Amino acid sequence: MTLQQISDAPVQARGHRWFAAMYDPLFGAEERRAMAPRRRRLLSDLRGDVLEIGAGTGANFEHYSSDARVIAFEPDPFMLERAREKLDALGRTNVDLRQAPAEELPVADASFDAVVSTLVLCTVRDVPRALAEMRRVLRPGGRVYFIEHVRGEGVQGRIRDLLQPIWSWFGAGCHPNRRTERALASAGFDVEVVERGRIVPWMIPVVTGFARPSDRQRRAHEGEAEARRPS
Repeated sequence: MTLQQISDAPVQARGHRWFAAMYDPLFGAEERRAMAPRRRRLLSDLRGDVLEIGAGTGANFEHYSSDARVIAFEPDPFMLERAREKLDALGRTNVDLRQAPAEELPVADASFDAVVSTLVLCTVRDVPRALAEMRRVLRPGGRVYFIEHVRGEGVQGRIRDLLQPIWSWFGAGCHPNRRTERALASAGFDVEVVERGRIVPWMIPVVTGFARPSDRQRRAHEGEAEARRPS
């Protein structure tokens, strides 16, 4: 992946200044206790061209191998500023950080070996569109690597349905009740969950795993790409 393949991203001016400022202090203990090991297990073996959506404050950056060529996108300008500071502190030269939303990735079709989404699909405005973009940019055989918190079942799920409006207001648009596994499957991915857990102290269910475009979806996507080629 070369930078020439990346067009200028549409800039999203609106952001969440105070949430960006609070994010690392608020979630730092849980990040050190549980999230960092999850990120490391998921990401440390990645190689080749990697696209990360919703980079946030840059929590994933330290877990990438030096053999991964990472393009990381973050739409919120205040999160982006903090991610840049973290990237500079780490001294990583294999991560290129840019501004763009997950629903409109300014990269070519089939240009990445992997897409990374960690605690992102709860906040995107248009989940089907974001998933379609993730599928579009994957090369044949590529996978989505994800850590996402999900609704949960039974009483806990119903409680999160009730909490969603105030939670989203406080959490910069986060929806604690999204059925992300179902959304991935509906978007044409075969989903493999390799780990389930909870984020404390809120006890939010978290799933870690991989998603690969299904064979049927992959063939349809390849047919669309072939149809777009000039004759």
